Amino acid sequence: MIGLGAGRRLDRIVAVGAHCDDIAIGAGGTLLALCLARPGVRVDALVLSGGGSEREQEERVALAAFCPGADLRLTVDKLPDGRLPAHWDEAKRAVEDLRAQTEPDLVLAPRTEDAHQDHRGLAKLMTTAFRDHLVLGYEIVKWDGDLGRPVAYQPLSPEIAERKARLLQEHYPSQRHRPWYDREAFLGLARIRGIECNARYAEAFAVTKLTLDLGE
Repeated sequence: MIGLGAGRRLDRIVAVGAHCDDIAIGAGGTLLALCLARPGVRVDALVLSGGGSEREQEERVALAAFCPGADLRLTVDKLPDGRLPAHWDEAKRAVEDLRAQTEPDLVLAPRTEDAHQDHRGLAKLMTTAFRDHLVLGYEIVKWDGDLGRPVAYQPLSPEIAERKARLLQEHYPSQRHRPWYDREAFLGLARIRGIECNARYAEAFAVTKLTLDLGE
């Protein structure tokens, strides 16, 4: 359960990624926890690249597994990998189309501090399109060494953390050759974030802006 939203309903979630597998790597455990706790929750997901390829097929099967029992609505666009700045208008249009379709209680997106230009560009689009929403910026470990100091945590049970690592290996065979794509990396980061929030495992998030209502 998201601690910040413990007193409110979470009926609609938006999850976005620049590439297939971004959402699952950055927030797969959180999605599992939310969807298992709230059967029928609506998840509107957008991925900007990979449309029409084997990666889209991987993503559809994977996100269905990461969102068990949810009303999942996934769009996979066809922007070229690594070229989001050159396709800004198309990316902006995709995000605006998503915004027109839903009024989410929670948004899961890349961090604005992410070193990858596609992740960072999408993150900037999200904070302008979803101005009055709780936007949690997930992290993706990579060679850039851009992991920061997160301010929000979602504790994960050992079962959820292990399930996330297993689903990542099972549903994205196209990524298994990458040296960083393994169970040890995913659980290792989750263990570190768990230590930081007094849990066994956790996913961590950046928050660009947060509005509090402490008077009621």
